Amino acid sequence: MIISMKKGATKEQVDNVKDLIQSFGYRVHESIGSERVVFGAIGDERGKHRLTSLEAQPGVEKVIPILSPYKLASRETQPYPTVLDIGLGVTVGGKRLLIIAGPCAVESREQIMAVGDSVSKSGAHMLRGGAFKPRTSPYAFQGLMQDGLVLLAEARKMYNLPVVTEVMDISSIEIISQYADCLQVGARNIQNFQLLKEVGKTKKPVLLKRGMATTIDEFLMSAEYVLSGGNSQVILCERGIRTFEPSTRNTLDISAVPVLKEKTHLPVLVDPSHGTGHARYVEPMAYAAIAAGADGLMIEVHPKPEEAFSDGPQSLRPDDFFRVMQGITRISAAMGREL
Repeated sequence: MIISMKKGATKEQVDNVKDLIQSFGYRVHESIGSERVVFGAIGDERGKHRLTSLEAQPGVEKVIPILSPYKLASRETQPYPTVLDIGLGVTVGGKRLLIIAGPCAVESREQIMAVGDSVSKSGAHMLRGGAFKPRTSPYAFQGLMQDGLVLLAEARKMYNLPVVTEVMDISSIEIISQYADCLQVGARNIQNFQLLKEVGKTKKPVLLKRGMATTIDEFLMSAEYVLSGGNSQVILCERGIRTFEPSTRNTLDISAVPVLKEKTHLPVLVDPSHGTGHARYVEPMAYAAIAAGADGLMIEVHPKPEEAFSDGPQSLRPDDFFRVMQGITRISAAMGREL
């Protein structure tokens, strides 16, 4: 349920309604706009008749049922976009686009420093890199683990770039949180509900990547798990879905961007690297994503893609990334956005 207070409702009236919602056994999600306060009552719907009675309270304008199953992620609860502060002056969800760049995996100090230096000079705002890598084959490179985290932290300090890296399981949350500015939940874990609950207890921004066969509503329900745990700092990332088409690694669902922007207030990114699987397609899909209304991009960059331990074919070389960033600057200006 949404409880909208009247324009000009007093602080006493607002506090009274908030206390009543909590006394009914509901958790309160409070949105303070420029003109009015809106409460989202989160809890067992069997007691919703008690919430409807709040329309009789002084200062209450109306009580509205939330129709979508994802209560906290829905625009019904919060009609205006969420803007998140990731740290080091980096934000996402506002007019300014967020560009995350870096290798699929941290392989060595030389590699991650070279990437950090190049993407920073090209205008990227965040550095990505996997320390713990979920791989289809048990024989593939699994990441440098804690050593990789240490290298990411070193690159963060050297180039003043917040870092995002993947959390694969509950046991790794604590150690990764010590090094990373943002926790990524990958496509393979998007419906690992116990993991989502645990990252929902952290105070770190969480980047959720859409699963290979996850519908948009299922994607938003995964976000709801994190939000319902008390962590309001959720970023969504479209990274392609599995279809019958073999020409690309995945089918990048650009249409998911306007659909998500219509359904949720959360920031929406696009990963054209995983979405296509081929470096030559990253540039046009990056431009398309911005034109569709995405709040940012996640792009894989490697100094020597032919020697990469993972995802080399979809990684841009630093010079190519610099050129793509110039194009992104032009497209973003045309869309009324900025870098």
